[in-house]
Amino acid sequence: MNDAAEQLIAPAQAYMAAVDLGSNSFHMVIARVVDGDIQLLHREKQKVQLAEGLNEQLVLSEEAIERGLSVLAQFADTLTPFAPQSVRVIATYTLRRARNAATFLRRAKTVFPFPIEVISGQEEARFIYQGVAHFEHFSGRRLVMDIGGGSTEFAIGEGLHPLRLSSRNMGCVSYALQHFPQGRISEKRFNRAILQAEQELEPIVSSFKAAGWQQAVGTSGTVKTIRDIIVGLGLSTNALELSQLLALKDHLVAQENSYQLDLPGLTDDRKLLLCSGLAILIAAFNLLQIEQMIYIDAALREGVLYEMSDRLQHLDIREHSVASLQRRYDVDMAQAERVSHTALTLFSQVRHSWQLTDEDAMLLGWAATLFEVGLHINSSGVQKHSSYILHNANLPGFNQEQQQLIATLVRFHRRKIRADEIPAFSLYQLPQVIHLLVLLRLAVLLNQKRRDNLLPDLLATAGHQYLQLQLPADWLAQQSLLAADLQLEQKALKKIAFVLDCPGLADAIPA
Repeated sequence: MNDAAEQLIAPAQAYMAAVDLGSNSFHMVIARVVDGDIQLLHREKQKVQLAEGLNEQLVLSEEAIERGLSVLAQFADTLTPFAPQSVRVIATYTLRRARNAATFLRRAKTVFPFPIEVISGQEEARFIYQGVAHFEHFSGRRLVMDIGGGSTEFAIGEGLHPLRLSSRNMGCVSYALQHFPQGRISEKRFNRAILQAEQELEPIVSSFKAAGWQQAVGTSGTVKTIRDIIVGLGLSTNALELSQLLALKDHLVAQENSYQLDLPGLTDDRKLLLCSGLAILIAAFNLLQIEQMIYIDAALREGVLYEMSDRLQHLDIREHSVASLQRRYDVDMAQAERVSHTALTLFSQVRHSWQLTDEDAMLLGWAATLFEVGLHINSSGVQKHSSYILHNANLPGFNQEQQQLIATLVRFHRRKIRADEIPAFSLYQLPQVIHLLVLLRLAVLLNQKRRDNLLPDLLATAGHQYLQLQLPADWLAQQSLLAADLQLEQKALKKIAFVLDCPGLADAIPA
């Protein structure tokens, strides 16, 4: 850890850190909240080029994995004084796409003590937009573009509210390997790269042009480098225009190879990525008919910091995402609240025994309010329909594993539990998933009559793969159908080696 970073993080409990595991570079920013605003204190950037190690079969090479782990170990040293809740780590395109991402995440745990969240492309675009929107106010509608190593994100929004979000599978590292190998430059290579980028952009053009914007913003090192070169060549004073991009393209074609480039503002680590980034930018200007683009020095990690600040103030965007889904699918909110209340009541009594967290409580609560979103498709197999919706919906604020966990809990909230269909999570251990699932299943079962004030006070105690649910004998004797269902639940849970004990249950079932 360098001296400057050590001085900055002495009272680490007052600070926040955001780590961005990008396809080209890993970034870390440390900040604090001052009068409701984010004050950046320290930045670190390490070139990793994960995307360079992703082959055609989407397998990440051992060399790329080692590069990533080495940088994570360095970051871990800087972040040693930080509490886990003060650090958020986001992984993007390459770990989103890699078939062996689980291997990287598992090995990362040995050198890096903070959980790594893999996010969707749309979520990445949302964070980027939030970073720009908080960094510099603009009264109109703006288009934001961020060229990464493996993907390029686009967003349109007003103020702090994104209206269109998209992530396209084109990046400066992947396009450099495909179209400009060994730094070779030619007119034909440029034209092929531009055409492929235009094909990738075509599906979003109509929607984005229909939304419109008054300002176009570029973020990321690629746009900054192109802006600096164009300004350094005297082609522009600030804003980028298509004519300047084409002039730079002609200049690069004349050079024939990226290794020999000597341009103002071009660093050695950007030489091999310049042509591919420029091709993607030209394609965006062409298809979206961008007239001018300014550069703003804010991106995903700043967006992450602002969302962390909001959560500290109990303004969690995930609550809005859940509420939006409830409205869209006309969820029976009375039943959702009954099930959520029961699930969280049981949770509060067993959390210590099962070492569950506040975050677990939120995820369980959201699953309990969304388990019936698939009812509008068909009541038969509702667990499958609801899970499909939750797995595929756009849920701003949720990382991929959080969304997958909720979908998994809902998928098995009733009927058989297929243990072989429970995903292998990086952020969650299997016992943790099973415990949350048991609580959700019990909450749904106990509220199947959809009536208020029906349940007595519940008392639950827990142990390893064990939960005892105590219900008043006289009340249980009046609920023979519920007693029979609880007995079936015991059998269902026994198949996953979990014991549900309910004293007096057999006596409540008629012979």
